Amino acid sequence: MKAYVKFMDGLPRIVKIIFALPILSFSWGFYRIAKSASKKNTIGVILAIILFFFSGFILWIIDLITIIVKGKILWID
Repeated sequence: MKAYVKFMDGLPRIVKIIFALPILSFSWGFYRIAKSASKKNTIGVILAIILFFFSGFILWIIDLITIIVKGKILWID
């Protein structure tokens, strides 16, 4: 899990933006689950799973904006 989080954090900003587009946004869902699991944050894992299945339609817009502005996605960990 830590390797996946490190890989996603190390990507160039343009690749992160591409992954935030609606078709590929599931990769950030896996990232949220992996990041919370690597930090042993149970609430974060549960929230990430719920967001992965139910709010992917809106969350990709938030991801895209935060990647453009800050270079990373918004998450509780």
